[in-house]
Amino acid sequence: MTRRELEFGCSIVVIGLLAGLAGMATTVLLHFVEHLTYDFTFGSLLDGVTDSSPVRRTVGPMIGGALAGFGWWILRRHYEVPGLASTIADHRPIPRVAMTLDAGLQVLVVGAGASLGREGAPRQMAAVLGDVGTSRWALTPHDREILLACAAGAGLGAVYSVPVGGALFAVRIMMHTWHPRAVGAALITSALAVAVASPVTHVRAPLDWPKPELSYLLTAFALVMAPLVFVVGAAFNRMMAMARPAVPVTSWLIIPGVALAGLLVGLGSVWLPELPGNGKSILTVSLNSALTVGSAAAILLLKPLLTAIFLRAGAVGGMLTPSLATGAALGSVIALSINTWTEHTVSIAAVSLTCAAGVLAVTQRAPIWAALFVWELARPPYWVLLPFLAAALAAHGLQSLAERRREVMVD
Repeated sequence: MTRRELEFGCSIVVIGLLAGLAGMATTVLLHFVEHLTYDFTFGSLLDGVTDSSPVRRTVGPMIGGALAGFGWWILRRHYEVPGLASTIADHRPIPRVAMTLDAGLQVLVVGAGASLGREGAPRQMAAVLGDVGTSRWALTPHDREILLACAAGAGLGAVYSVPVGGALFAVRIMMHTWHPRAVGAALITSALAVAVASPVTHVRAPLDWPKPELSYLLTAFALVMAPLVFVVGAAFNRMMAMARPAVPVTSWLIIPGVALAGLLVGLGSVWLPELPGNGKSILTVSLNSALTVGSAAAILLLKPLLTAIFLRAGAVGGMLTPSLATGAALGSVIALSINTWTEHTVSIAAVSLTCAAGVLAVTQRAPIWAALFVWELARPPYWVLLPFLAAALAAHGLQSLAERRREVMVD
């Protein structure tokens, strides 16, 4: 074995361990901010929001948004915070201080109730720690790209206890490859990260599958729903693209902007306590069949709208769970409508997650990863992966077809 291969192998282990620490640290910090914002000790964010007073629901996200906005204003006056994926792909140095501070502010704003994903922070922290831990070794630029992409995927895997999902995120979304070297490194680092973070995450599925009565016809129904899933996913992408500023907001206006976005979330949570946070609360009530048609429809409209408002204000966060929550709300609307207005009965949990997988496939352009990631979040029976794959592949196929048609019309 050459020295290069030995150092690469050692780096894989170091990356996995450090990504687990990053996932653990960001999870603990997120829970601390959630408990402080909504003044609760035990239970989920949804429990905390539900038990808090209307005043606290309204004011908490606004204060958290103002503090995060102030932090981003100071940070962006002194540092540039580039995108993690482009930084790794272009073999540029990781701006350690800037990315660490930015990750902390993401945790702060999401913990305070912002309608953004929490997964960006652990990915950045894992990449920073991985860069520090392997900086003294003689790695080629390509090996460094593999390791840092694996660190980002392992950080995602650690916070959600999804080792396969974390590995596939690194391989398919960060690197766009199936190279055995990259796949092997991603699987090892993600598994190690999940194990290291287990004292905090307890290595359990983030969502509780309710074990409903299911039918194999769900796979066929997934194909029927695919056009609507594609439309919602495409609309989500379009809305986020229009909302995201062309350049990061650096003026002091980011402070009142993010605070106002927090206030809107707070006001909405008075009637819909599922709205605050990254979207896990929406996924939870979708699986528990705890929504009405009206509340599911309201969430379907409000979740992406609030996410877009935070982006327009200058906040930064992940898009995975907001798009998942939007898809789950769509599935709840479909299933509840069928159960209410027809003689047929379908599983609300299964339809919700099937639509969530389809919307995620469209927003991330990775159908196989989307289906596996959603399955790993709830870990239903293995065969339920089939309708998830059917919805994801069909929706992604419609997306590709629409893009090719658009290109032909332009030409």
